Amino acid sequence: MPLWFAALLGLVQGLTEFIPVSSTAHLRVVPALFGQPDAGAAYTAVLQLGTLVAVLAYFAKDLVTLLTAMVRAPSSSDGRLPWLIAAGTLPIVIAGLALKKHIEGDLRSLYVIAATLIGIGVVMAVIDWHAQGREGRGLATVTLRDALLIGLAQTLALVPGVSRSGATICMALLLGFTRSDAARFSFLLSIPAVAGAGIYELRTQLAELRALGIPAIAVGVGVAGVVGYASIAWFLRWLGSHQLIGFAVYRIAAGLALLAALAARVVSP
Repeated sequence: MPLWFAALLGLVQGLTEFIPVSSTAHLRVVPALFGQPDAGAAYTAVLQLGTLVAVLAYFAKDLVTLLTAMVRAPSSSDGRLPWLIAAGTLPIVIAGLALKKHIEGDLRSLYVIAATLIGIGVVMAVIDWHAQGREGRGLATVTLRDALLIGLAQTLALVPGVSRSGATICMALLLGFTRSDAARFSFLLSIPAVAGAGIYELRTQLAELRALGIPAIAVGVGVAGVVGYASIAWFLRWLGSHQLIGFAVYRIAAGLALLAALAARVVSP
């Protein structure tokens, strides 16, 4: 893989991992637009290790607080949150292992991605409108039921185009959380899921990844980490006073544009 292209994919990953537009969809579409081969699900998962580092760095103080509380005050809201995150991660672990063949195969079709971009965009717009003007809940109120339902929503992101952050934030909004706290829980929930997927792909697809070149992997992961950190900071500030409707409109427009490109045979499905 050329280093310029690895850097481009890292930039795309960092920009789109945390906003609800689907990083996987963009990592699948960008190679098609630039006439490059699909980097594959394994490279996509490893790129996410860069954005995982970004999450760990951005929420370092929060994570120390939560882990300390888990030991010293396990019944407190902070002490319970790591266990709730673990519970919310179980659905995607089970679904990911069960559907691995499809995730790496037919679900990467650009027709599937166009459909999910549009469909989730419409759902996001409806949910965001429903959440308007509501005071909302905070992270201290997260229950086991909340964690499992948001975790189930996270499994939808195994389908390219859905968006992990989009699915989890939308479910959290349906459960009554504020936009900012919905995003914070979504990002914290991503840590074990992304770490597990990235490490698994490194172990099982090492030969395929080596064929892409170690420098290409290092450049992609490094760029994804730096850009991802900035993306988290911007998105959390932005959510404090804005709605998700802009992202919903972008998703619908991008999905329609992709369908048009497929119809005109500008890109291959």
